[in-house]
Amino acid sequence: MTRVAAIDCGTNSIRLLVADADPATGELTDLDRRMTIVRLGQGVDRTGRLAPQALERTFAACREYAALIEEHGAERLRFVATSASRDAENRDDFVRGVRDILGVEPEVISGDQEAELSFTGATKELTAEHPTTGAPKELTTGATEDPPPAHTPTPTHPFLVVDIGGGSTEFVVGGDRVRAARSVDVGCVRMTERHLVVDGAVTDPPTAPQIAAMKADIEAALDLAERTVPLREARTLVGLAGSVTTVSAIALDLPAYDSAAIHHSRVSRARVREITEWLLRSTHAERAAVPSMHPGRVDVIGAGALVLLSIMDRTGAEEVVVSEHDILDGIAWSLA
Repeated sequence: MTRVAAIDCGTNSIRLLVADADPATGELTDLDRRMTIVRLGQGVDRTGRLAPQALERTFAACREYAALIEEHGAERLRFVATSASRDAENRDDFVRGVRDILGVEPEVISGDQEAELSFTGATKELTAEHPTTGAPKELTTGATEDPPPAHTPTPTHPFLVVDIGGGSTEFVVGGDRVRAARSVDVGCVRMTERHLVVDGAVTDPPTAPQIAAMKADIEAALDLAERTVPLREARTLVGLAGSVTTVSAIALDLPAYDSAAIHHSRVSRARVREITEWLLRSTHAERAAVPSMHPGRVDVIGAGALVLLSIMDRTGAEEVVVSEHDILDGIAWSLA
């Protein structure tokens, strides 16, 4: 058993997981899992630089996380940074600040590395539960278990794991290992800033031409991803990150965000379409009133939901299995 600390710093949020990892059983026991919206990628698509305010928000979260890591006595720490810090001209400022606070060098990983870590985190449980076909496990008497409840997936290989982040989306196809992976530059923050911001403010709600332009951008990115990753060959679509989990929370009509209820929930394509259409025609106040909505996602959730719906339309997936375990868990396993 190894006590590890994993930090995932993306375009929109920075997250911490402190856990005990047991490679022998394939289990991660969470001690602390939290997220802070820092919007590190604020303006990066337009300026090519990390904004000073965004850096300070991120460093404040790092100071909080450093105290928690020390409190829990983690033996190993890995800090992984993704899309926004890959793209920024001044990423050395970011690297230096993180190193000064946490004592480790942040790894600004490639999109392909990001995809592999996400795949490991998302599917390790699924492959452990259903190592071959995803059928219900046999009992010792020879009978099968009762059919699983609606929120429990019965996954079948191959998986298509999609991690819809703030600046990029990762696509990975595989079973017990990765077969193909690709990262493309569409994410909820990037699409919002590129298509829905006019004179410094998000259009609320977006216009039909804005939505059409955003949709065209997403479709072009899917074309690019499909050159590398056989998107249509997967039998189970697994969706990760805040846009997907928020869509699930809305579909479940949760009175508050509930990770346990969301993890391994399943949302049909028809329901994703219904939610996406509502998000894109709603006002800021209407979205903010959703009890499971994180305040930091109110302005970007419509774009994130559209990315998810476009993926489901492209692949023909009739449902998405939603996972709360993602690149953060993959980082933790890499330390174990």
